[in-house]
Amino acid sequence: MPSSFRLGLIGAGRMGRTHMRALSGSERVAVTAIAEVSAETRRTVEAPGAALYPSVGQMLDGAAVDGVLITAPSDQHAQIIAEVAARGLPTLCEKPCGVTTAQTRAAVETAAAAGVPFQVAYWRRYVPALRELRERMAAGELGTVHLVACYQWDLEPPTAAFRAHSGGILVDMGVHEFDQLRWLTGQDVTGLSAVASGLVPDGLGEPPDQAPDVDSAQVIVELSGGGTGLISLGRYHPAGDMARAEAFGTRGTARCDFLDPAEGERAQLEAVRLQAESFAAFARGGRCEGATGADAIAALEAAERAGAAIRAGERPGQ
Repeated sequence: MPSSFRLGLIGAGRMGRTHMRALSGSERVAVTAIAEVSAETRRTVEAPGAALYPSVGQMLDGAAVDGVLITAPSDQHAQIIAEVAARGLPTLCEKPCGVTTAQTRAAVETAAAAGVPFQVAYWRRYVPALRELRERMAAGELGTVHLVACYQWDLEPPTAAFRAHSGGILVDMGVHEFDQLRWLTGQDVTGLSAVASGLVPDGLGEPPDQAPDVDSAQVIVELSGGGTGLISLGRYHPAGDMARAEAFGTRGTARCDFLDPAEGERAQLEAVRLQAESFAAFARGGRCEGATGADAIAALEAAERAGAAIRAGERPGQ
């Protein structure tokens, strides 16, 4: 067995800590260095065996790592990827890899120009139950699939500080579903329409340049193979965070409740661990089994189109 892959973590906020919990039991990948710009956040990090640094540059200068995981705020992804790529380090970046398609394209081009392995962290691709559903669909067990529905409803809205830099519900949450829909079906998004409700007027950006966000959005998707997709997003699910996928075909149907409030984050932690271990193999010369830069661009393009469809319609209700 190869030695444990030394992973440098950039960003020790909510998602960074999720990755740390997921990797705490891994025998293949270990977080050995952490870069976090917030002194307050650094004081609360519990990471035995990992060195803490106040900046990305100091971590890259001072720590010996085999690759980097970026979990900083989404609007910082592109700039950090450029800094890491300049050091020639394999990179796993949390989704969405920027908050606009232009940022994602620039980041992907930067990594490609540097010749470093680059992957985007769409962890749903590592959920065993979703992989089984994808295989069943590909094998024709469900016949001709007419509809694939992907739901993601969170316990409650994020903090105002997080929301301001997230890109909004269709970027922060929706990209997961667009990537999952493309991956499950093997088809591309060719058209869509969307409706939304739950307007949050001061949702995005900082004063005075603010744009509204919404707390629920429903998207009907036309797929390149002739099927239809449904994406349902919401930020009020009192039972707890929920995500599921359903497929309706001419020979059968299937439902996969892979993120169940009753089980908490267990499925996510398992998938995040499998993703990091897969990335380690990719960084060491293996094949990329996760989402590529092109996948990230496609997901974000669809999210932007859905956002434009909502803005072109009537004002979302309260």
